[in-house]
Amino acid sequence: MLKGFKDFILRGNVVDLAVAVVIGAAFGAIVTSFTESIIEPLVNAVTPADSPGLGVTVIPGKESTYIDFASVITAAINFLIVAAVVYFVIVLPLNKLQERRKRGQVEEVPPTEAELLAEIRDLLRAQRGGQA
Repeated sequence: MLKGFKDFILRGNVVDLAVAVVIGAAFGAIVTSFTESIIEPLVNAVTPADSPGLGVTVIPGKESTYIDFASVITAAINFLIVAAVVYFVIVLPLNKLQERRKRGQVEEVPPTEAELLAEIRDLLRAQRGGQA
């Protein structure tokens, strides 16, 4: 029962998906705070002082039509940071572990025809009581 569960858990796709969900949820808040508090103000710093940020207002005077490019850039950076952490902290070590396990397994080589004939000869000899 536990072996089946272990095999299920150690499948590449299941582990990758579970890791992405858990790490993304746990680490996402930290990365979002970092990108919104540090990266977004730096991106907005390239605009004039009277501008609300890096973006455009489609209809002047109507704030709901403001297209905020800084938020999109910040979200992309946020995604890249989370993806890099998931890959380098979880996925890469797990792949290395699976490689080590595969190296430890001995690939079974089927016997050659000569080996099979020799085995049959030895079995026939044993049945006859060791006579040649």
